[in-house]
Amino acid sequence: MARVRWTTVPVATGLAVVLLGGCGSSGGFGSGGTGESLVVGMSDGVLATDPASGYDPGSWLVFNNVFQSLLSFRGGSSTPQPEAAKSCAFEDGQATYRCRLRDGLTFSNSHSLTSEDVKFSFERAIGINDPDGPAPLLSTIDDIATPDEKTVVFHLKVPDATFPSKIASGAGSIVDHREYPARSLRTDGKAVGSGPYKLESLNESKAVFSVNSDYHGSARVKNSGITLNFFQGDQKALASALRKGEIDLAYRGLTAHDISTLRDSATAADQGIDVVEGSSAEVQHLVFNMKDPVVGKLGVRRAIAYLVNREALVSQVYESTASPLYSIVPAGITAHNTAFFGAYGGSPQPDKAEEALRSEGIKGKVKLTLWSTPTRYGPATDEEFRAIAQQLNDSGLFKATVKSVPLGPYEEAIAAGEYGVYVKGWVPDYPDPDNFTQPFFGKDNVLQNGYENSDITDRIIPGTAARANRAATEEDFGELQDQVARDVPILPLWQGKQYAVAYEGVTGLEMTLDASTVFRFWELSKH
Repeated sequence: MARVRWTTVPVATGLAVVLLGGCGSSGGFGSGGTGESLVVGMSDGVLATDPASGYDPGSWLVFNNVFQSLLSFRGGSSTPQPEAAKSCAFEDGQATYRCRLRDGLTFSNSHSLTSEDVKFSFERAIGINDPDGPAPLLSTIDDIATPDEKTVVFHLKVPDATFPSKIASGAGSIVDHREYPARSLRTDGKAVGSGPYKLESLNESKAVFSVNSDYHGSARVKNSGITLNFFQGDQKALASALRKGEIDLAYRGLTAHDISTLRDSATAADQGIDVVEGSSAEVQHLVFNMKDPVVGKLGVRRAIAYLVNREALVSQVYESTASPLYSIVPAGITAHNTAFFGAYGGSPQPDKAEEALRSEGIKGKVKLTLWSTPTRYGPATDEEFRAIAQQLNDSGLFKATVKSVPLGPYEEAIAAGEYGVYVKGWVPDYPDPDNFTQPFFGKDNVLQNGYENSDITDRIIPGTAARANRAATEEDFGELQDQVARDVPILPLWQGKQYAVAYEGVTGLEMTLDASTVFRFWELSKH
């Protein structure tokens, strides 16, 4: 895959409020906002306003609110529903996907949105193939036909039942073919879409969004506009702005300690500050280099799996703003199981860890370096890795140390195979078990750890991708998770929770905090 959508702000160091068969339309047109405008604070910035680029949370926030996709995820649902499309359905198995557009679709510049714009948008993203763009998610598209102005037909290279979920994400954003260059990215920082909002202005300190009165879709806008204030990673400034009432709510950037303190604070309650918790599919893993002379040995990896205490990590390091994770598919996603809990238990088992090491002929302490980077995952990741090293060392079986490096050298060393054990986090593109498995295995996978399993890459992943009934994939995905727990190429650590911290009177947050990773501006209101 050309791009990697690893999480940029972990639960402990960022308020992770949302990272980001056939179906028929059930709703009418979106309505203009009538409520008050809101000011939202976040630690991230917006790196791109062109949907053919940008894979950071801030950019996808723009895409999900300014642009329409053919389908979208409604609040609390992991099933794509019609958005710019009136209806979509598979034909010819899962190798052809036909969509019929709604009537009256219009871009914010008053240009009509037709099938030509849909075809242009997908072909443009694929053709530009920006390293930080969505092209890998669209790799199963063979060609796109437009029989008329309202019909779009996708012919796929292989059956792909996850295709509706892929195009319901920011990867499916539709742009005006008269406004965007076909072979290059737009560089003026502007955005012209057909979504519920218009991007009025954007600079390093803030972005201003107004309601798009020409929007036709499923969303019901409950405010009159949104202003995003960017705090550029300054968590103290974000927390201060919230306490001073300079922002209505905090989105991404408060520390786990801030969240915990506000959640339990009588003073915060007296000030009318609420902490709203939601579900999340953000995960973090310990990754093992299968070619490393130390952790390349199965017994060493299994010994580590027997010793890592996830409950202690999420309690002591993350102050319970995350949950222990015992498989690569997180809770709330189809086919989730607890394969690692079944294989290695939920608390340290030093006797079994020692037995695993002795099976490899290892008698002395195992010297190990855990590699971390605070640049991408935040300073709490270093603390987390020091805690893991201490857990390993307390067993008397390991002599583990932690080294932390900047992101650039970190990624280069992983690609070169220089690290034995390192951290990776993941924010899904869409809420399906495919997105927690397919990117991790096979050629050019995002883990870059040398793990090979032909049963997973040649049978399970292609087989499950061809099944439109996602519930019917549970057995195969369960088998995949069991195989990963057996081989331990990665060790799941935690699954994030999502939090919003807002003043009383701000409503609708519960409809934005779900596993789809979509932060829905239109659900927010202030009274």
